Amino acid sequence: MAETEKRIETHRIRCLSKLKMFLLAITCAFVSKTLSGSYMNSMLTQIERQFNIPTFLVGFINGSFEIGNLLLIIFVSYFGTQLHRPILIGVGCVVMGVGCFLQSLPHFLMDRYEYESTVSVSGNLSSNSFLCMENGTQIFRPTEDPSDCVKEVKSLMWVYVLVGNIIRGIGETPIMPLGISYIEDFAKSENSPLYIGFVETGAIIGPLIGLLLASFCANVYVDTGSVNTDDLTITPTDTRWVGAWWFGFLICAGVNVLTAIPFFFLPKMLPKEGLKNNADIIKNDKKEKQKEEVKKEKDGITKDFLPFMKSLLCNPIYMLFILISIVQFNAFVNMFTFMPKYLEQQYGKSASDAIFLIGIYNLPPICIGYIAGGLIMKKFKITVKQAAHIGCWLSLIEYLLHFLCFLMICDNSSVAGITTTYKGMQQDLYVGNTILADCNRDCNCPTKTWDPVCGNNGVSYMSACLAGCETSVGTGINMVFQNCSCIQTSGNSSAVLGLCDKGHDCSMMLQYFLILSAIGSFIYSLSAIPGYMVLLSWNSCTYIFWSFSGFHMFTLGNFEMW
Repeated sequence: MAETEKRIETHRIRCLSKLKMFLLAITCAFVSKTLSGSYMNSMLTQIERQFNIPTFLVGFINGSFEIGNLLLIIFVSYFGTQLHRPILIGVGCVVMGVGCFLQSLPHFLMDRYEYESTVSVSGNLSSNSFLCMENGTQIFRPTEDPSDCVKEVKSLMWVYVLVGNIIRGIGETPIMPLGISYIEDFAKSENSPLYIGFVETGAIIGPLIGLLLASFCANVYVDTGSVNTDDLTITPTDTRWVGAWWFGFLICAGVNVLTAIPFFFLPKMLPKEGLKNNADIIKNDKKEKQKEEVKKEKDGITKDFLPFMKSLLCNPIYMLFILISIVQFNAFVNMFTFMPKYLEQQYGKSASDAIFLIGIYNLPPICIGYIAGGLIMKKFKITVKQAAHIGCWLSLIEYLLHFLCFLMICDNSSVAGITTTYKGMQQDLYVGNTILADCNRDCNCPTKTWDPVCGNNGVSYMSACLAGCETSVGTGINMVFQNCSCIQTSGNSSAVLGLCDKGHDCSMMLQYFLILSAIGSFIYSLSAIPGYMVLLSWNSCTYIFWSFSGFHMFTLGNFEMW
């Protein structure tokens, strides 16, 4: 008798340790998958500049992850519980690693990145051929045909990024549904929320690490190590700058592959956590065998799967939860995806600073919102129906709140000949050919090249030549242009590389925008906990994550009617 009890106790300890091993492994998997996702979203502007592709194509590349996820999610979620779930999750992590590696591959297959400039990076800077030269022979007139301004894709290597992102979406498919269902099947009912809380913590830590990694990589030049960065004439704040986007993908690939290793050593099934005696163990084993027999008796998708889907779509609570998901992902997630580019173009921030600000202002409110939402649900004992309504209204408020962001804008940069006359007066963007003026008409300047300089009068110019500058001192980014005839100021007129700062008013608008986004992040996370309550109200056998173009659906079944 004593030997039997000892064996049961040993079996229980082994079960608990393996369950906790799985909990640690799935938490790391959540960290790795959200790390890769947040890094990908943060590098969209760098990828756009590297391949010189239009923004709509960037959006398609970003959405390709959902395409990959959509291809398998329904089948993996529904039939995955019949297979070895830990191994499926491990294979998914490896596939994600392969996808991340594939995304970094174009950097090693392409030539070095070359940005548009009037100043030659490798040429003889002492010749001053890029300055105002009255006896010059080369001149470019402004383009009159709008079609000439359309981007020409430099390389089709962006297809690697697209395919890699699809593969990453395919690999991510089994992690969430099979991981959560595994915990629900073998953990105590009272311990399950705590374990899922640990997993969700990993989903918060991952984006934090991803944003920090993206901030670092965006500040490093894309071809660092193969070019002399001292000769560069652009800085990270320049719209032509491309950071080392490929480096972070290699790190994400390594992290995903390492995360997969523990799953291959975990068992297909575990005894239910907390069983007290041998009879319970035997009873639990019988139940598991009965479940397997029932699954084997199902003779096809039309007999069980389609009726199950029909019952879900006819449930009002489920459909309300779908509405919550649509509103949330079309407001918060889509804006969060393109926020780095928006901060760069609207407020003149570098990609590195933009990504860092997003992490600082948005992740802490999300963490606080998760905690506050959980406390509210526990204190007021919110029911499933109440949780669905709360989540829906909070999501709607957060969605409407994002429209206020359109009010937090800055004025256009003062660029002579485009938004401002050479005399300093504001003008419309499309007022005809005003790029050339009396002060630079005889300089034989290229007028199709964007290589901005900032004059000491606070006005930007398309190039040092169009500013009428005749001499220069220094090299690289430290170059200073002097004797600029178009810069009207007392004393010596000079200019430096780069656009002028947008000023204090724009900085204040940036602060308002970030505060508003922080409030939106808090409301988003506050509504997420009621959403999870609706999600987990179904007995966890099936999880369906249907996502395409910002449309996501979450489901756990077997289905129950209210």
